[in-house]
Amino acid sequence: MFLTHVTTEGERWDQLAARYYGDALAYERIVAANPHVPLATVLPSGLVLSIPIIEQDDLSEDEELPPWLR
Repeated sequence: MFLTHVTTEGERWDQLAARYYGDALAYERIVAANPHVPLATVLPSGLVLSIPIIEQDDLSEDEELPPWLR
C-alpha cells in the first residue's frame, strides 16, 4: 500500500522520510518506490511520489535502537 505525495519546491528525500516515518534515515524505501524520479539532493515541485506504508510488523524491535526509533 502507498500514500501519494506531491512535492513542493525544495523538499528532500530525508525530509519526506522524517515526515512519514519519523526517521530521516528511512528515505531508501521512498527512493526505491519511485524509480522514475532521478536521484537529486533537492526535489523539484510537482513530482508525484509513492510513499510506502510501513506496517507495524515490518518494523524490527532492535535493542540497539534508542526507544524513540523502536
